[in-house]
Amino acid sequence: MADAWPRVATYSIAACDLDAAQWGVAVQSKFLAVGSVVPWAEPGVGAIATQAHANPRYGPGGLALLRDGLTASEVVERLAAGDEGRDERQVGVVDGSGRSASWTGSECLEWAGHRDGPCFAAQGNILAGPDTVGALGGTFQASMGRPLARRLLACLAEAEAAGGDRRGRQSAALLVVERDGGYAGLSDVVVDHRVDDHDQPIEELARLYELHDRLFGKTPLEQWLPLEGTLAAEVKERLARLGYHSLDAWAGAENLEERVDGEAAIDPVVLEALRHVSS
Repeated sequence: MADAWPRVATYSIAACDLDAAQWGVAVQSKFLAVGSVVPWAEPGVGAIATQAHANPRYGPGGLALLRDGLTASEVVERLAAGDEGRDERQVGVVDGSGRSASWTGSECLEWAGHRDGPCFAAQGNILAGPDTVGALGGTFQASMGRPLARRLLACLAEAEAAGGDRRGRQSAALLVVERDGGYAGLSDVVVDHRVDDHDQPIEELARLYELHDRLFGKTPLEQWLPLEGTLAAEVKERLARLGYHSLDAWAGAENLEERVDGEAAIDPVVLEALRHVSS
């Protein structure tokens, strides 16, 4: 009865930024809640995308193999060898050292294929053509130096512009992990956003990421503004206008507490938000 299940007709990219010690996956599909099936990642271990007639066990199983020291190629070989449905599967793996490998089964629906490179594995099935996967890999390689999450979002946008899933679009997801890089330094999940059902899922995913970055992003300390003189008076007056006596209290109410560190200086993002709500 497995054939009764819809195929996860998808394009995705599993990738890493070794300098930032981040691993992640971005995916778009004409499939409901694709983020619940395709993306898997663990910091220092690797990232995996499983799709087509997807085998979700490739995610945790593949990460366990990576954790045991197998390379990306060895993991792909092991997963495919142990799966009777391998000809209908597609998977991309990036390991903890940035090595990559993919598998596209012979019975994946056209167009289906993949492209691997340093720190990325790009793959897709039921696509308009090979340009979609080419755009994933090319955009990733051309965007070095940018944050991994933004690189992955750019990959999705360019892949869609190159033709995308030939059935259309429905859902998208972005997952990025880093050891202790998530909320309050107590989580490994830096970004985990899912758009489950939307007519423009990539655009909506990008909007969610911008909200996330506003709340949880980090402005270099050298760019913070000293809270003294005229600026200190302005901030105090704006807080009072809103009924607050401290920056910490207002930031907590606005979910901006991760961008506040005492009263000596202010993150420009926090200042902009304060000016906006108090105008």
